[in-house]
Amino acid sequence: MQRWFDIIFSSVALLIFSPLLLPIVFVLRVTGEGEVFFLQERLGKNGTVFKLYKFATMLKNSPNLGSGTVTIKDDPRILPLGKFLRKTKLNELPQLLNILWGDMSIVGPRPLTKQTFSAYTAATQTIVSQVRPGLSGVGSIIFRAEEELLGGANASVDFYQNIIAPYKGQLEAWYVANQSLGTYFSVIVVTMWVVLFTDSELVWKVFKDLPVPPDELKIALNYRQYAARILNEES
Repeated sequence: MQRWFDIIFSSVALLIFSPLLLPIVFVLRVTGEGEVFFLQERLGKNGTVFKLYKFATMLKNSPNLGSGTVTIKDDPRILPLGKFLRKTKLNELPQLLNILWGDMSIVGPRPLTKQTFSAYTAATQTIVSQVRPGLSGVGSIIFRAEEELLGGANASVDFYQNIIAPYKGQLEAWYVANQSLGTYFSVIVVTMWVVLFTDSELVWKVFKDLPVPPDELKIALNYRQYAARILNEES
């Protein structure tokens, strides 16, 4: 059933967003490096490799520069228009084609490069590989401002690999263990909500049994405020 919903939703979304996609294509073509799409190999279901589509937001050779496939806050590789596209998540819209073709789902673990996927434990990799990666998901919602997290003293690949990646892996494994049509539609609704209200704590309220984030991330992920409010209500 989820695959049928993926086909219906991605087809409708492509039609709805086409008036917006065409101007973006034109502007990208005449600005920056003249590239419209950024194609990158990502790992899909059962470890299969596919080409993920995004609007070009960074320098063409960016995977071989700086922090590689990990993007940090104020990354100098990001093009002027790219910053806007990334902040609004419009750069992700071409992945509707990946969903239509069956590489991805509307909801699922975020598709990663081999470099970033290797930051997961072997057990987490096995679990996450069981399902199609998604345009959005629990991990994507909670880490929607990941680039902001990788700023200041935390602007390093080590912080991503040792703090962010392990927790993100726990979230993606949670989704695989709890996937259902109910979770599928809940993720879609929460995704739309947090796009409009970026500081929302709704994800913690809807999915109440999510793994607790490490101390280094609780404030940044709005978890500490949510937990404190629940304790006050219970007392």
